[in-house]
Amino acid sequence: MIKAGIIGASGYTGGELLRLLVSHPDVSLELATSRSLAGKPVASTHRHLEGFLDLKYENPGLEEIRERCDVVFVAVPHGTAMNYVPELLDGSTKVIDLSADYRLDIPVFEKIYGIKHSDPRNAVYGLVELHPEAAREYFVANPGCFPTGAILSAAPLAAAGLIDIAVFDSKTGISGAGISPTETSHYPNLAENIVPYKLTAHRHRAEIVQELTRLDGNLRNISFTPHVIPTIRGISTTAHLFTKEPLSTEDVRGIYEEFYRDKPFVRLPGGVPSLTAVRGSNFCDIGFEADKENNRVVVLSAIDNLVKGASGQAIQNMNLMFGLAETCGLWTPATAP
Repeated sequence: MIKAGIIGASGYTGGELLRLLVSHPDVSLELATSRSLAGKPVASTHRHLEGFLDLKYENPGLEEIRERCDVVFVAVPHGTAMNYVPELLDGSTKVIDLSADYRLDIPVFEKIYGIKHSDPRNAVYGLVELHPEAAREYFVANPGCFPTGAILSAAPLAAAGLIDIAVFDSKTGISGAGISPTETSHYPNLAENIVPYKLTAHRHRAEIVQELTRLDGNLRNISFTPHVIPTIRGISTTAHLFTKEPLSTEDVRGIYEEFYRDKPFVRLPGGVPSLTAVRGSNFCDIGFEADKENNRVVVLSAIDNLVKGASGQAIQNMNLMFGLAETCGLWTPATAP
């Protein structure tokens, strides 16, 4: 059994890691850390795990964590994972970081996040559909939630060198803001409302640019605007991809079917993807329609921001890093409706 630990287990992504790992056939949950909750049962904060998990929160040192675990998931705020990763990697333990600390080239990270990086090192960007080399690594940077849906929506056309301009519009559930309440997440402010934010300068744009330009080095015109909607889970992305030549919907279907062949967590169900069809699952559903008259392809993607956008994707990476099928412990349908 793979002994797994979670640093920062009290938040939403930590809770999803626990929920998914508790029934993983090849994983034994070894520890869950929280400095403020040390000594309390994990199920006292993650009530849905009552009866499934007997762990108590701990606050051990990094050397002890490394010695007790085969894999550690780091689910801490941006700018703090770099304080944990170096010592965790000082041995044979594999590490998957769910923060942004290692997703970007260091100069880009420091510019976007305004933080001086204390541990500059390379990490594979853990979007498995584009980076199968994660299987050979000891350290993987798990992608952000918005970039996951956006990149997967555009990757096939980018790889084909067909995109001239890419405009992404994403709608996310409020769990993406984290477990601490804010003015935006306050029920009277969000209910029956939609809240755009960071209209032109959201930090997740850098990941989208990084990955799409790796597929097509000539692609430069990439825009991204997020919105918060009054739902708990899910990200619905609409990508307006202006192409260098007119394409039919059938042309697009052929490109996407070939690109995502043997990619089990990307589905092309036809029609408009639904958040309810992916809720609680690790799937990314994609739909599209070509606007041939305007050299535009509208691509829609739907993911669960806490699963494919975070914890499920982290476990997908773990599976490959330990030589397991990437679907292991994750092949389950959504909780629709």
